[in-house]
Amino acid sequence: MKIVIAPDKFKGCLSAVDVARAIADGCRRAAADMQVIEIPMADGGEGIVAALVNSTRGTLHCARVTGPLPHTKVNATFGMLGDKTTAVIEMSAASGLALLSTDERDPMNTTTFGTGELIVAAKKLGAKKIILGIGGSATIDAGIGCAQATGHTIVLQNGEPVSHSEPLTGADISRVVLIKQHRGEITDGMEIIVACDVSNPLCGPTGSAEIFGRQKGATDSQVKQFDLALMNLAARHGHEELANTPGAGAAGGLGYGMLAFYSAQLKSGIELVIDALSLRKHLKDADMCITAEGTIDGQSRFGKTTVGVARLCKEMKIPCIAIAGTVGDDIASIHEEGIAGCFSICNQPMQLADAMEHASALITAISENISRAFIATRKQA
Repeated sequence: MKIVIAPDKFKGCLSAVDVARAIADGCRRAAADMQVIEIPMADGGEGIVAALVNSTRGTLHCARVTGPLPHTKVNATFGMLGDKTTAVIEMSAASGLALLSTDERDPMNTTTFGTGELIVAAKKLGAKKIILGIGGSATIDAGIGCAQATGHTIVLQNGEPVSHSEPLTGADISRVVLIKQHRGEITDGMEIIVACDVSNPLCGPTGSAEIFGRQKGATDSQVKQFDLALMNLAARHGHEELANTPGAGAAGGLGYGMLAFYSAQLKSGIELVIDALSLRKHLKDADMCITAEGTIDGQSRFGKTTVGVARLCKEMKIPCIAIAGTVGDDIASIHEEGIAGCFSICNQPMQLADAMEHASALITAISENISRAFIATRKQA
C-alpha cells in the first residue's frame, strides 16, 4: 500500500517536515511494510523555503539584512534549490510581522528593504531565478523599499535624492514619482516568480490597506491614507491595470511592486509548490493521500495547502484525508473540494497549549487510526 503524506505546518507548533514525520510514524505503526512518501508542503507564505529546500536537496543560507524597521538588522534564512540556480525567499524572514512586538507595529514606519537585500544575496550566490513567498508581512510600502535595495532608479517629488542607507517606508509612498529597473542592475534578466496565497487587488474595499492594514498596526485614518497613496502610486506609473491584478495587494502591495517594478509572475502559492515538488508524480499509483494544517475551515479553500492538495487528489481520483488541530464548523465546502474526511488531532477536551505541546504524538495517534481504518476497508472490499 502506498500513502503520500503532503501536509503544511501547524503554525507556531510544528514545521511541515515535523508534521509529515509524525503522520508517517502513525502510518507505519498501522502497517510496518506500508510505502510512505513524505512531501512537506507550503502555500507560498511562511514555510516555503523549508519545503522546497528539503524536497529538492538544496541548501540553506543566512544573510544579515535590514528588518521591518529601517534601523534594525535581522539574520534571515533563504534557500538555494538543488538545481543551484533557483533561490527561494520568504519575505517574512526579513520584513515579517512576527519580527515586531505589538507596540512596534506601524506600517508607516516599516519597509521591504530587507527583502530586496535577500534578493541581492541570492543573486551573489548565483541565482538566476527567484521564488518569492510573500505571506506574513509587516509592511504596506508596495515594494518601494525592496526596489530601492536592488538598485532601481527611484525619483521622489521635487527631485529629492534617494539615500542608499535610509530605507524607504510606507510613509514615503506618496513621495515616489517614478521607480524604474535599469539595464545592468543586479536583477536585470532575473526571473522572479511570486508565490501568493491571497487574491486581493492593491486598492479599494478589498485592497491591501483595508483588509490587512489594521492587523499590521494601521489606524483607520492611516488605512485611508494608504489606500489613496497606493492608488496614486499605480496611477503615476500608468499601472492601474496591474493594481487590479489578483494578488497585487498581497504583503502590503509587494505583489503589485513585483509586477510593476520587476515584471514578475504572480502564481498561486500552493499550485507553485505542487509543481515544484512534483506532487502529481508522487501521487501516481497512491492508494491514499494524507494532508494536514493547523486549522481547516471554510476559508481553507482560498489558496490553502490542504485544499490545494485535495483538488489534485480529486482530479487523480485518489482518496484524500485531512488532519488539523482545529476543524471549523463550516467545512461542507471543503468536502466538495476533494477531502473525504477531516479529523482533529484532539482526542479529548483540552487546552490549546496542551494540544500544541503534544501535537506530534496526537498527530501520530490519529494517523495510525486513519491508516488502520483505511486498511480494514480495503480488506473488506
